[in-house]
Amino acid sequence: MDTKQILDGYKETFKTAAEKLFFSPGRINLIGEHTDYNGGNVFPCAISLGTYAAYGKRDDNIVSMFSKNLPDKGVISFSLDDLKFDKADDWANYPKGMIHFVKAAGHKLDHGFNLYIQGNLPDGAGLSSSASIELLMGTILNDVFNLQIDQVDLVKMGQKDENDFIGVNSGIMDQFAVGMGKKNQAILLDTNSMEYHYAPVALGDNVIVIMNTNKHRTLADSKYNERRSQCESALKLLQGKLDINSLGELSIDEFDRNAYLLDDDTLIRRARHAVFENQRTLKAINYLKENNLVEFGKLVNASHVSLHYDYEVTGKELDTLVKAAWAQDGVLGARMTGAGFGGCAIAIVNKDKVAAFKENVGKTYLDEIGYAADFYIAEIADGPKEIALNEVEK
Repeated sequence: MDTKQILDGYKETFKTAAEKLFFSPGRINLIGEHTDYNGGNVFPCAISLGTYAAYGKRDDNIVSMFSKNLPDKGVISFSLDDLKFDKADDWANYPKGMIHFVKAAGHKLDHGFNLYIQGNLPDGAGLSSSASIELLMGTILNDVFNLQIDQVDLVKMGQKDENDFIGVNSGIMDQFAVGMGKKNQAILLDTNSMEYHYAPVALGDNVIVIMNTNKHRTLADSKYNERRSQCESALKLLQGKLDINSLGELSIDEFDRNAYLLDDDTLIRRARHAVFENQRTLKAINYLKENNLVEFGKLVNASHVSLHYDYEVTGKELDTLVKAAWAQDGVLGARMTGAGFGGCAIAIVNKDKVAAFKENVGKTYLDEIGYAADFYIAEIADGPKEIALNEVEK
């Protein structure tokens, strides 16, 4: 993205030059889907697509924000003394919530500011634009007010923003992947213990292709909260006999031997996905360490199958993309990524086959769904950062 455009946009909107420029990435999850709120393992990474913000200090207590992606919403303003959720503030509730939780943690914010925001994450594509904005705001506050909040604490505030301010009952994976991202590395995060470590993603002659269904989905409107509730019901029944705090604690064998406690077809399938997907994730990282990309790809495929049959969060658009990807030469694996119900899928594709892959999968999707999919190469990137203004002017 042309960052000079963002500085020019700030100047045009707020009639003065921006003082600072920041970037926060989006994320994809390589494997480990819908396991984060079930106390399991996830394996996400930050990507080079994301959200930019130009910042300027104000002399009053007002925060004013403009999004180039949603220009019809105009400049949205609110006071640092009134940080309640307001439906009229639309997208600005995400950064507003972060400001609220930073202040609630006892940090002093002694002046307002202007923000001009522009992102290149496709809207509603399931690449975590909300977490990107939350961690962008947290990074700006940390830098500008010299708050020295630990990065993991910022990540937790981002999840709190999503859960308690916006009202989406999501796990911590999105904020963690965005906030803790490292170039060319994915993060194996145990969401039960919050222990994590980085693993190099060495794909050799292959690249990760993001396939966007262009079917807009909003997490809050999806069946996301319903799936979480079903898993909680399954856990409660299992806890009648087992001393466990989450489904992520169960091995496949332990689940098989105790599934009779659920006695409900839907709950069995939901819990089975959570347990099996967690174990797939642990196997997948070992295959990557061994440089066994073929077996890693098979687990990626298996993840999608489980998300389709047991968790039922894929839908026609995602299934069409993934099945078309499986049929192409040079594809190691493909699956939906994110919450599902639309959004994006990923495929691991040989570099030399990418052009044919896009053409063939794109044609199949257009023929079956009636509108086009978009394709992006995902580069694995660092987490949120300030961009020096002198770098932009070069």
